[in-house]
Amino acid sequence: MTGIICVNKPKDITSFGVVAKIRGIIREKKAGHTGTLDPMATGVLPVMLGGATRFLNFLPDSDKGYRATFILGITTDTLDITGNVLSQSEVNATTQDVENVLQNFKGKIMQTPPMYSAKSVDGVRLYDLARKGIEVEREACEVEIKKLELVEGSSEDNRYVIDVYCSKGTYIRSLIDDIGRLLGCGAVMTELQRTNAMGFSLDNCVTLEQLQSIRDNDQSFDEYIIDVEKILDCYGRVDVTSAQAKRFSNGGALDIDRIKAELCDGELYRMYGDNEFLGLGQATESELKVARLLTKRD
Repeated sequence: MTGIICVNKPKDITSFGVVAKIRGIIREKKAGHTGTLDPMATGVLPVMLGGATRFLNFLPDSDKGYRATFILGITTDTLDITGNVLSQSEVNATTQDVENVLQNFKGKIMQTPPMYSAKSVDGVRLYDLARKGIEVEREACEVEIKKLELVEGSSEDNRYVIDVYCSKGTYIRSLIDDIGRLLGCGAVMTELQRTNAMGFSLDNCVTLEQLQSIRDNDQSFDEYIIDVEKILDCYGRVDVTSAQAKRFSNGGALDIDRIKAELCDGELYRMYGDNEFLGLGQATESELKVARLLTKRD
């Protein structure tokens, strides 16, 4: 089975755990997710299946959307409610104060990755170091917060909900921690739902329970399988003749002069023959060579 399936990840399971369950339900050995979600997080998790996994290294950087809930007055070592409490403070901030502080985080900002994260330093995952009680220096990275809105909030219980749309590599836990620091009382994330990833939303998702029900009733998964080229539409499209498609599909490079399209040296393109997606090609000055072929069965 080749394509993408978008899963609405449940809480308290790792992204790898979701992939493992999908392998078992769909009975497809090759599967891989397009971006890790913390175990406590829910929401959009696109999973590549079969021959689609060959394109994992070619996926474009993608903005992501989140809905996050946090409470003021608490900080933890993981920056979320699952961690050990580091501090508890009196909260004097009002809902308007929170609204005002959010304005400081819109646009391009510098953000330091949390110790409890999948980011690697010298080849070691930060969370592996954190679990051993080791804290290392992390380099701040530039991220972009394209949307940051207060959805609801109450100064009575200090609970707030925000919608965030941001660039790849943004840590919502760190964003909330920084918001708490600026308010002077600390803050910790209590819930996180990814609402958009790789161009897919919650409306495109299916649950693990739904997939299991389909398997139990011997029904087809086709309704939920998305063509792999949908996730590669950032690359330009090139249509070739049947003869060129055959050569390309056999791993042969195509003569640039024989292709009816304007191509840029070094760029990747989605290749089509008879309106069928063949894979990705990369242009050089003289050839359009194979970067990755779509194979229905590996």
